[in-house]
Amino acid sequence: MEDKYILAIESSCDETSAAVVVNGREVLSNVIASQISTHEKYGGVVPEVASRMHIEAVSGVVEEALLEANITLDKIDAIGVTYGPGLVGALLVGLQFAKGLAFSSKKPLVGVNHIEGHICANYIQHKDLKPPFVSLVVSGGHTFIVHVKDYGKYEVIGQTRDDAAGEAYDKVARALGLGYPGGPKIDKLAKEGNPKAIVFPKANFHEETLDFSFSGVKSAVLNYLNKCKMQNIEVNKADVAASFQPAVIDVLKENVLLTCKKRNVKTIAIAGGVASNSSLRVTLIKEASKRGIEVLFPAPILCTDNAAMIGSAAYFNFVNGKISDLNLNAKPNLKLNSYCQLSII
Repeated sequence: MEDKYILAIESSCDETSAAVVVNGREVLSNVIASQISTHEKYGGVVPEVASRMHIEAVSGVVEEALLEANITLDKIDAIGVTYGPGLVGALLVGLQFAKGLAFSSKKPLVGVNHIEGHICANYIQHKDLKPPFVSLVVSGGHTFIVHVKDYGKYEVIGQTRDDAAGEAYDKVARALGLGYPGGPKIDKLAKEGNPKAIVFPKANFHEETLDFSFSGVKSAVLNYLNKCKMQNIEVNKADVAASFQPAVIDVLKENVLLTCKKRNVKTIAIAGGVASNSSLRVTLIKEASKRGIEVLFPAPILCTDNAAMIGSAAYFNFVNGKISDLNLNAKPNLKLNSYCQLSII
């Protein structure tokens, strides 16, 4: 089959990114303009600031991606763009730019679900990976267990009912005075602490479900810190971080391994920002190997929000005839497998 070149744009949160991807697996460029240093001073992402910074960056990022790939827009077969879920103002910046580019260049527009993009990052990292497999998507905004039945065909097995795992990390880090983003800082600090120093709760639902809940453990940490402050007790931050991590990671591990057992799948592909967490990696690989299950992780650059993963997802949608029209709108609460305003060619 003839090579297909996708120009992809991602702007769902605080990274403006553009990439050129060939056949869903080969990355010719992946340019990311991060806003972390700006949002760090606020302790988290400020949506209005994020949107304004996307507006400033998007044109230059797309131009740089094409230049780095040594390709012109004429050779691009389709333009992929994230249209949800995410911050609506941020999504609109990338989406409107992509729609304008598609209209002016007469190229097909392919809307991509951000969560699907995270899953597809593994196709870039692991060239031989093919469905079926189970994906654990863990980031600041999302926590899902997904059974990937085929390219573009997903079954959501479990999801968070409140806070995402990464969100809990960020809020606990802020309470500890570690700053934003919290995940890497807690992961680093936890190595210096005792994971058995404090017992924090792990959410286990009584009904037959593989859903998650992380608001309880987050609140338990905040209550512990508040109690120590009221009683004038010195807090060992390393012990708090080390005790908090297993309360999150053990539940992720248990649920994803149970999913593999129920679906008779022997491969787990991890995705999302929390996939970079060293404790999650070590714990999952150790426990999965006992069951003969392979665990795959993308490179750190593919764990964060980036356009290369969107380009991979857009490619598989494109070759399966899923093309968006120019009325495509941002969907901040878009569900996986909810393809809105798509025409099958």
